[in-house]
Amino acid sequence: MSGDLPFGFSPNPDDPKNPGGFDMSQLGAMLQQLGAMLQSGQNAVAGPVDWELAKNLARQTISQKGDPSVNDNDVRRIGEAFDLAQVWLDPATTFPAGTATPGVWSRSEWLEHTWPAWQQIIEPIAEGVQQTLTAMPDMGQVNLQDLGIPGLPENMPEGMPDLNTLAGPLMNMAKRMGAAMFGAQVGNGLATLADDVLGAADVTIPLTGDGRPALVSENVKAFGADLDVELADLYLYLALREAAHQRLYAHVPWLRTAVETAVRVYASGISVDTGKIQESLQGIDPNDPQAIQDVMSSGVFEPAQTEEQKQALSRLETLLALIEGWVQDVVIAAIDGRMPSADRLAETMRRRRASGGPAEKTFATLIGLELRPRALREATALWTQLREQRGIEGRDGVWRHPDLIPTADDLADPTSWLEATGDLEN
Repeated sequence: MSGDLPFGFSPNPDDPKNPGGFDMSQLGAMLQQLGAMLQSGQNAVAGPVDWELAKNLARQTISQKGDPSVNDNDVRRIGEAFDLAQVWLDPATTFPAGTATPGVWSRSEWLEHTWPAWQQIIEPIAEGVQQTLTAMPDMGQVNLQDLGIPGLPENMPEGMPDLNTLAGPLMNMAKRMGAAMFGAQVGNGLATLADDVLGAADVTIPLTGDGRPALVSENVKAFGADLDVELADLYLYLALREAAHQRLYAHVPWLRTAVETAVRVYASGISVDTGKIQESLQGIDPNDPQAIQDVMSSGVFEPAQTEEQKQALSRLETLLALIEGWVQDVVIAAIDGRMPSADRLAETMRRRRASGGPAEKTFATLIGLELRPRALREATALWTQLREQRGIEGRDGVWRHPDLIPTADDLADPTSWLEATGDLEN
């Protein structure tokens, strides 16, 4: 069979055994192959996404790229960095350290520890996609000749079922395939993230619930390879950031819910290009794995943003900028001039987030959200100004209630916000 033709079509349209070029003898085989592709994940894809497929693919991809086990030396050095980081952080914030033992993870361990959070984050997006697929036209009422399949005969040979009787099962299979393909997109995306993230809090959103700071040792070393910085300084700086993130989420009860709610609000307006999905599914050749991979990586399930979603995204980005800005100010105060490379590391991290590294770009493709704190400089400056005017207690006191948190407009004019809010310590 020619590689340029869809599965089930004869290269010779004049072949009397295959009227119109459609090889009827292969129709059953085509359905069998499509069924076999989904057989292993049939139960999982009944929901919005095939999570089993996603996790297995992510594990396999991480393993293929290389995932060295954490060695004892890494555990010792990073553990020491976290111990020192907690001591430095104590006078820099009113939020106390937790009791959880810091983690030193491999890439696959990062996947395991953050997997439940990814399911919760991605589920609303996946549900939006599934609802869109469910709302697609009832294919049982559509004449298959209208689908534009080249060479499809108008009349079935004697003894063969009418093609329209197969339309419903074919579309159900297409919907299951869509869920499986979304799962594959999730698996590929998380595998890419696992190759890039530096720790549990590297993407700002809460991915763990036990207050445990952690670093992905191989990724940290790879990140530091291009920096003219001692590895011990890099360990300590990143440990400070990780521990500060975990302290904030642990002692601001509403913050985790606020971030998760912002994602759900964004997802509630999900809009997927059904025509694009149908076109992609119709063009798949089950015999061509590369064609399937191309569809999965093409962003076919990436949501299209509405105006309401853009506003929700702006609110979410502001909240993330405030979190990141607070962490940066706390780390600056904690270091207090004791690390000469701190300014260089802070600027490197700021540029990494602001420019959108592999993690941000992959996350954008994964769920349609560009989780970049665009106003990071402004947020850091606001927290620093607040600390200088009102002390650490005044700065941290802003987190007492969500109504006290600055808005995007406040970040643009922090002086006016400071004057309007008065002394928050009272």
